[in-house]
Amino acid sequence: MRIRRGIAWAAGVLLLIIAVLYFTRTSWLEAMGHFLVDTQTPEHADMIVVLGGDWYGNRILKAAELAKEGFAPHVLVSGGGYLYGRYEGDLAVPFAVSHGYDEKFFIKFLYPASSTREEAKAVIPELRRRGVKKYILVTTEFHTRRAGNLFREIGPDLELIVVASPDTLHWNNWWTDREGRKTFLMEWTKTLTSKVGM
Repeated sequence: MRIRRGIAWAAGVLLLIIAVLYFTRTSWLEAMGHFLVDTQTPEHADMIVVLGGDWYGNRILKAAELAKEGFAPHVLVSGGGYLYGRYEGDLAVPFAVSHGYDEKFFIKFLYPASSTREEAKAVIPELRRRGVKKYILVTTEFHTRRAGNLFREIGPDLELIVVASPDTLHWNNWWTDREGRKTFLMEWTKTLTSKVGM
């Protein structure tokens, strides 16, 4: 009898937990999405760095906008990634120019990279070589916390401001479509694995 009561009590508690999670799901799903976002207000800097990995052009356009507004004289276009025989930077700069931005803003920095960590390991020494002390890092909203942490880890001597580019996916509604769920899961996985140096 005592065992049955224990099982019934445990089942009741479990059902209560499930009900609470269900009825508060919007709050904790938003919180999990918001955790991935760490963005700051733009400030004047020596350089703007736009990260690769954006196939829609939002990052390069945001970086170009910041340069046009006078936040930094140049945009270092990270060329990590290699598609159909072209570096991403080779595609990003003409894309920005076709949207009305002056080509003189952009510095293409082309190199192979397959992760944000590899990108940081390539970009930070290039910033130091160019005498940069303070820079703005532009990436998509869900990528801001992880990218900022990796760049700070690899370049602790440089002052960093992370700015998010516009995106169709947001922390407060990521679970509403398939693409958002995929992006969220991938970014959380990468965030956790980056903590152990992977």
